[in-house]
Amino acid sequence: MKYELSDENVVVIIGSGAGGGTLGHELAIKGVGVVCLEAGQRLDHFTDFVNDEVAMFAKLSWLDKRSATGNWNMAGSTTPSWTCKSVGGTSIHWAGTALRIREHEFNALDTYGKIENANLANWPIASTELAPYYDKAESKLGVTGTHGIPDLPPNNNYLVFEAGAKKVGYKRVSNSRMAINSQARDGRGACLQLGFCFAGCKMGAKWSTLYSEIPKAEATGNFEIRPQSTVLKIEHDAQGKATGVLYADKDGKQHFQKARVVALAANSIESARLLLNSSSALFPNGLANSSGMVGRNYMRHVFGFVYAWFDKPVNIHRGTTCAGNIDDENGHDPTRGFAAGYHLQTIAQHPVGMARAIAASRGWGIPVSRGMHRYDHMAGLLILGEDLPRETNRITLHAAEKDGFGLPIPNVHYDDHPNNVAMRNHAYAQGEKIYQALGSTDVMRAPPPPATHNLGANRMSANARDGVVNRWGQSHDIKNLFISDGSQFPTSSAANPTLTIVALAIRQAEYIVKQMSQQAI
Repeated sequence: MKYELSDENVVVIIGSGAGGGTLGHELAIKGVGVVCLEAGQRLDHFTDFVNDEVAMFAKLSWLDKRSATGNWNMAGSTTPSWTCKSVGGTSIHWAGTALRIREHEFNALDTYGKIENANLANWPIASTELAPYYDKAESKLGVTGTHGIPDLPPNNNYLVFEAGAKKVGYKRVSNSRMAINSQARDGRGACLQLGFCFAGCKMGAKWSTLYSEIPKAEATGNFEIRPQSTVLKIEHDAQGKATGVLYADKDGKQHFQKARVVALAANSIESARLLLNSSSALFPNGLANSSGMVGRNYMRHVFGFVYAWFDKPVNIHRGTTCAGNIDDENGHDPTRGFAAGYHLQTIAQHPVGMARAIAASRGWGIPVSRGMHRYDHMAGLLILGEDLPRETNRITLHAAEKDGFGLPIPNVHYDDHPNNVAMRNHAYAQGEKIYQALGSTDVMRAPPPPATHNLGANRMSANARDGVVNRWGQSHDIKNLFISDGSQFPTSSAANPTLTIVALAIRQAEYIVKQMSQQAI
């Protein structure tokens, strides 16, 4: 379906990842016309994907210049966060772990109490309210261990992880809850355990909007995807109602697409940046920003790696990248020396990434050559913990540097909260115990990577003064403007965010259709 630029009845969605792609599909099957604008190109996973993470990084990544400040290890980087610039967005790059946010994490302020230099909040949605949408999201994604879907077979990295975890005394260890087909489902084949999950799934076993929601949406006749369409500004009328978006095509030619509703799903950094770059006389501080909260409370999750070498081969590169999870530490137990909790999950990096991890921990030269010589004897895990929101961790517009369209690039400012440092150190120690319990005498801590989960910066709130959008992801200031990605999260939780983003998008689509039918938007 091709929509005219003058069609003011369409919903324009900016971004085609887990949030935007899902929202577009849900609206299209309900009969709503959708134009989805994606800055990246459209790839075919069978013909364009290759099992080479370095080559795929160049094909998939958002490499437009950014700046970064703060005390984190990405300060000074021009790529402080690894996200995708491609149809399907970061649903191509994710590892497939699909966990629900737990009850206590929806009520972080009540559970943890006020913490100095943190801006904790309760979600304006109860976990019971989101539960039926989690069910729908799990069914859509084909999450293993739910709705009668079998688990994936465990790989060696997981078997080492599980054995060590049980020796340490952990009870809740599982290779479940993966949005990767354990058997053919929904027109997609079963996982072949190729081991290149972060490079995009060439076989299509891992769920992505690229080859699931977007083709289904197109089949309805109510959905148009426009690749290589970079949105520059969201426009509005004299009353403050969003009227459409200005975007540039692959040749740099600018167009204005009218809209009845605009939904922003460009990932936290670009979503906040676009709102700030859409300032006007009526909204001098940026769209949806009467609270001054646009860009604030940016979160990343508490990350870190633990790797270990063993006498016998593990072959870490074989099988799904994130093949298992320990849930025991995901609770609030202040006796550990910090608030909130974390997961430990298996992780595998391929040779280039692993060499960088060793270099970051032990230095280049002999440490890297010695470590990589025993690459097939390595096992690894990832720390994934709840990052506390801080108003000072924020996305702003760079004061001097501009992109190719003359717009300020984003600056990502992030300071690690002391609670994060305490949590990470606790998790490092627990990870070391897991591998030492199995006899490893060479265990390594590695620092957080740039490829973390971007959350917050356009948080939802019950009161307009406290956030950017309401409990439906609808702007407090502009009723026909929505946020549909992880930037609406008030807190990060310790769960991988994709499942929640999809559940919120399904719920949001129902709300948008109802509001449109009532002529409220």
